[in-house]
Amino acid sequence: MTVVDGGTRQAWGALGGTDGPPGRVAYRGASGLGEGPLPVRELARATVGVCALAAAELAAVRAGRPADAVEPLVVDEGAVATAFVSERHLRVQGREPVNFAPLSGFWRAADGWVRTHANYPHHRAALVRALGLRSATPGELREAVARRTAAEVQEAVYAGGGLAVAVARAYGDPQPLVEVRESGSAGRELGPGAPPAAGVRVLDLTRVIAGPVATRTLGLLGADVLRIDPPRLPESDDAYADTGFGKRSALLDLADPGDRAVFEGLLAGADVVVSGYRPGALERYGLGADELLERRPGLVVAQLCAWGWSGAWAPRRGFDSLVQARYGLAAAYGDGGVPGVLPAQALDHGTGYLVAAGVLRALACGGGRSLRFSLAGTASWLVRDVPRAGPAAAPPPAGTGYAARPWLRETDSGYGALRYAASPLPFGDWRRGPSRWGTDRAQWLPLPR
Repeated sequence: MTVVDGGTRQAWGALGGTDGPPGRVAYRGASGLGEGPLPVRELARATVGVCALAAAELAAVRAGRPADAVEPLVVDEGAVATAFVSERHLRVQGREPVNFAPLSGFWRAADGWVRTHANYPHHRAALVRALGLRSATPGELREAVARRTAAEVQEAVYAGGGLAVAVARAYGDPQPLVEVRESGSAGRELGPGAPPAAGVRVLDLTRVIAGPVATRTLGLLGADVLRIDPPRLPESDDAYADTGFGKRSALLDLADPGDRAVFEGLLAGADVVVSGYRPGALERYGLGADELLERRPGLVVAQLCAWGWSGAWAPRRGFDSLVQARYGLAAAYGDGGVPGVLPAQALDHGTGYLVAAGVLRALACGGGRSLRFSLAGTASWLVRDVPRAGPAAAPPPAGTGYAARPWLRETDSGYGALRYAASPLPFGDWRRGPSRWGTDRAQWLPLPR
């Protein structure tokens, strides 16, 4: 009897999938994501598993077979664990990147703890201004936070355009894993094609980890992914070196009439739009999901944000580390009253694979669909519903364990020689490394004949 992995079944069902396919994916090998208080390992493999299933489903549909005629798939948990910490394994010309800046981290407040995020220069500057720091050193930040309550620091920094959250002791309110709305219209007929997403045009409006993980996965599966960024919002070269696989990158200012015209041309040719900006940001330009589907009812529009799509926190900026802190995960992984962290930025990576899976399923169903995800929704699933591993994922034999080396690769890129984590999907690897951020032409590739 086939034992279906519980997390895979849950995620597949949330994406609108039928009961049969989750039994077609199996997991093998040792995981490096630990056995902590929450089922991070199970979340990670389930999100990769449903993404693999969705890719196989789209391949079946494009080949003229029933959607549930999915061949058996095997996902290696070592590959999953390595991919979920891909930013730690990255080497750029042999150099190890800095994943968290000196002013990013946990700081003790007068009544608890605060988590800050200051990796980007504009967020660091806002943090420094909001708290009146002069030397902008970790020691000065520590002293400034210690004089205030956690809530006071949080609100002062957010009001100043920075990023800081009070560490919560309890889990946050329930959030949906995904929200799906169908437009009632079909998208472009894709026809036969391989790999599964060959010829699909994806307009990528995402940044940092979750959204770029989703779009680099779609690129792995054959999609033409074009990432568009505003020229005045800086990006980390190291972040793009890690997540820029499978895509091209160009800069357009939507407030400039000429650039906006180029963007509209790209939008007219897109099959999918993936956005990772906070609620309301793209609506200012008439590019929210409702506006996009009104103009192009056959589009697949996938949106992701940090805090969810309703409530007072929805419009706020956020990152995985901050959601971990505010949603109670940091407290769960704490030690002696000091907050801790998940063994990976699993909210980012897991949400990324869920977004890719949702897009692939939408394409298999003919397009015309809006999907909304959030890091808080993934956190809610992690703390409430993801089941611990059962018989479907027996531990590896004695004497064997997780090692990242089999899943590390090397390639040339626009940044020079890269060492990177291979994709955990059982569909091969990217054909080339990323170009440099913002250096590609803002145009689609010719459609395959």
